Amino acid sequence: MRFSLVLLLCMPFSSWNTMAQTSPAPNPQTQRITLVVHGGAGTISRSTITPQQEAQYRAALEKALTSGHAVLAGGGSSVDAVVAAIKVFEDDPLFNAGKGAVFTNEGRNELDASIMDGRTGLAGAVAGVTTVRNPITAARAVMEKTRHVLLVSSGADKFAAAQKLDIVEPAYFFTQHRWDQLQKAKARDQIQLDHDGKPRADAAPLEGADPFEPWMIDNKFGTVGAVALDAQGNLAAGTSTGGLTNKLYGRVGDSPLIGAGNYADNATVAVSGTGTGEFFMRGLIAYDVSARMKYAGASVAQAVDQTIKAALDDKNGRGGLIALDKDGTVKFGFNTEGMYRGYVKGDGKPVVQIYRD
Repeated sequence: MRFSLVLLLCMPFSSWNTMAQTSPAPNPQTQRITLVVHGGAGTISRSTITPQQEAQYRAALEKALTSGHAVLAGGGSSVDAVVAAIKVFEDDPLFNAGKGAVFTNEGRNELDASIMDGRTGLAGAVAGVTTVRNPITAARAVMEKTRHVLLVSSGADKFAAAQKLDIVEPAYFFTQHRWDQLQKAKARDQIQLDHDGKPRADAAPLEGADPFEPWMIDNKFGTVGAVALDAQGNLAAGTSTGGLTNKLYGRVGDSPLIGAGNYADNATVAVSGTGTGEFFMRGLIAYDVSARMKYAGASVAQAVDQTIKAALDDKNGRGGLIALDKDGTVKFGFNTEGMYRGYVKGDGKPVVQIYRD
């Protein structure tokens, strides 16, 4: 030990300088990479989910964050990271997207997704697909392989197959839990119709339900989404969902609609939402956040809070948003009891939250 210390002390200054130069310095670009995700909002509290369920949700959120972060840390684009994170959710039956999608009134799983590139302003979306394992990949293909923004139903399924995406039989999306939800929703719907749309006391609308949406049975909006900022400073946003339980014939919500379910602009912010889609469509909620920042000079926190109040609170709507501005500032906004959410930055340490407090 003494001999080694003597040798070290006798090293010329140039050698010390070389050693200092070989020590890796923090990369400012890598430090600013950020990924934010959500897995739905609603009546989510410690009294409504068990510790085991909470652990499952936290693990799923961390997995999505880790998958997306690996893309960003490896120099991948924000679009790549958003797709990687959302695919994790679409493959997990816990969430209302892909494998865990809810059923329509006709007993089908009809899936919607969209994605937007904040660098180019391009966007792609699919609605009502029934055979695409990961709808977010089909949305990306629409953005990158066509001149269009939105493809729907069988046409979108055919396009996805032509792009050699992962195609499955519709039965792949079946889960017993979601099927049982449909049966309860149908029974509840009949009660309301029998009373001219006025439910009995034991069939009162769930907290946050739109009065014109008697088919909604699940008091959690399980839409998933992700927003990302890559090392080059580019933003992207994506959203994916199975919609509402017992939704009516051909109903499409906000998730595949750019400006409503998501929005991304390098000059301002990337946003993804979850909630009752009709409110998000009527209020163009995702774009509204960007517009408040662009035209009114609001910060991302101010813009999200203002939008939640104007488009949801003041209209008796329910839901939430994740937002990420061009500087890497993260903002969560929701007016429900909870929202499955999380973020990860350059240090690679996922932060996951569920409840309001």
